[in-house]
Amino acid sequence: MRLINIGFGNMVSASRIITIVSPESAPIKRIIQDARDSGLLIDATYGRRTRAVIVMDSGHVILSSIQPETVANRFVQSDDMEEEEEEDE
Repeated sequence: MRLINIGFGNMVSASRIITIVSPESAPIKRIIQDARDSGLLIDATYGRRTRAVIVMDSGHVILSSIQPETVANRFVQSDDMEEEEEEDE
């Protein structure tokens, strides 16, 4: 299981991520509110501004204070490192 750092030492399982999006649009704000109402919202911003919204396959919605591009780059770097490890074996 690969873990992706989403800021402040918080990690999520890379294989469970469906999407990483910016929180500005009305549909994403609605998704956040629906998750909050149903108890599936995880706020990992430590009181900072939400910059990325991560939707998981379990229905959980995670708020992060790092940019979506940064999370995506960490996701891609994790894939690259795993491929290199497989080639070494």
